Amino acid sequence: MEILGDSLQIREINQIIRQVAPTDISVLITGESGTGKEVVANEIHRLSKRKERPLITVNCGAIPEGIIESELFGHQKGAFTGAFETRAGYFETADNGTIFLDEIGDTPLATQVKLLRVLESGQYMKVGGNKNLSADVRIIAATNKNLATEVINRNFREDLYFRLKSVNIHIPPLRERKSDVKILFDHFVSRFCSENNIIFGGIDDDAMEYLLNYVWYGNARELRNFCESILVLYPGKRITVEDVKKNLHQEIVETTRHLPAIPAVSRDLSEKDLIIRALLELKTDLIDVKNLIRLNQNKIPQEEFNDSDFKLKKNDMMEMDIDEIEKEILVYLLKIHNWDIKKVSDNLKQSQRNIYRKIRKYQIRKI
Repeated sequence: MEILGDSLQIREINQIIRQVAPTDISVLITGESGTGKEVVANEIHRLSKRKERPLITVNCGAIPEGIIESELFGHQKGAFTGAFETRAGYFETADNGTIFLDEIGDTPLATQVKLLRVLESGQYMKVGGNKNLSADVRIIAATNKNLATEVINRNFREDLYFRLKSVNIHIPPLRERKSDVKILFDHFVSRFCSENNIIFGGIDDDAMEYLLNYVWYGNARELRNFCESILVLYPGKRITVEDVKKNLHQEIVETTRHLPAIPAVSRDLSEKDLIIRALLELKTDLIDVKNLIRLNQNKIPQEEFNDSDFKLKKNDMMEMDIDEIEKEILVYLLKIHNWDIKKVSDNLKQSQRNIYRKIRKYQIRKI
């Protein structure tokens, strides 16, 4: 079953899944909490040649630092207090299958070294052991963190980051793909009604329009929870916009960018503001990463690279429409990457085909 959605982004994700699933290449899935990273991982495994073998899901952020290596690699009897018997770890259990490392960005640095070794050689050692063991495991990782920033802040190993990022599937937030909201709504409603023998009385057009314009900071997970709660509260009743408003609380929430949720009435302005902030953060990330690379190579001092090429400031952007902003950021990225379309597509997490389409759309010429 493909990932549900009719947006260009989801269609591209489904295409990438079909391409990478039959291989053993490692995959990094990124996106905000609730966007469906585990769903993508499950689909990759389902379409892989390892589908008859286990898919082991590990939430790295939920395992205490003191025992995470034991959980991942196992331990020998007597390796530590409470180790009363030899125990297999997740990698041993997943042999010939797939291991999904969710929230990989929360993994301790010491453990990251051992994960890199498994990725490179397929070898690991149990806690308290003295013998190298091998595991034939395909690794899929996911995070809602910006790992490039984590590398700069020295919270994540640079070598592991680039090794994991053989293929990066980025899932955009639901608020950026409105056309997927109704598809997901219908799916969640149908499944919940079937599982719980509940009758769905339908939904008014203005109520659905409200859902389409709602800022889903909890993404698909928030939408699913809303569907389940409203079906329980109004079984067999046609859902009105008043019902929707009553059960969707427009309250201040913390997001991955630490921005407050903005009421739907100011949606046009808020979307532009979110895009501007995201672009400015992208500019900062590019500068920081470039400085990091240049400093590591000892080629030029840090101060030689700055953001002087990026002329737009937030106040200027607020006077422009979305297409004008997109064109300016695209011109900027093309310039700093010397028209390397692959690098630009990686930065924007879009397909190269889509980058070429936008170059034609905005009639950008190489100078």
